[in-house]
Amino acid sequence: MTKNIATVLGVLFIIAGLLGFAAPGLMGMHLSVAHNLIHLVSGALALYFGLKATPTAARTFCTIFGAIYGLLGVIGLLTGGYDHMLTVIPNQLVLGTVDHVVHLILGAVFLFGGLYKKPVMAGSPMP
Repeated sequence: MTKNIATVLGVLFIIAGLLGFAAPGLMGMHLSVAHNLIHLVSGALALYFGLKATPTAARTFCTIFGAIYGLLGVIGLLTGGYDHMLTVIPNQLVLGTVDHVVHLILGAVFLFGGLYKKPVMAGSPMP
């Protein structure tokens, strides 16, 4: 399941990165060139770990990326000021409330993919 989650999120990241160039205000997000490039790189990494890496490497990737995106969402909501705008790189990478919520969701899904382990049935060999 971990590799599937990484693959699906990789595709979604690439789509978001490409759409962001065409529609920078898509769904209220702040999709600048820098933000779109980060989405494209994140998508390429997620696809690699979803399609080519070992399950252990994919699990590690999902856990690390989930923590990063989750923390980014939390930091944005807590320190973004009255309008929740968080400036990461002035005039290049500014994140708003919708961005923070999306980052929290992505973080949760990545963490689920990284931390989920199939239950082992009693008497069955360990995977």
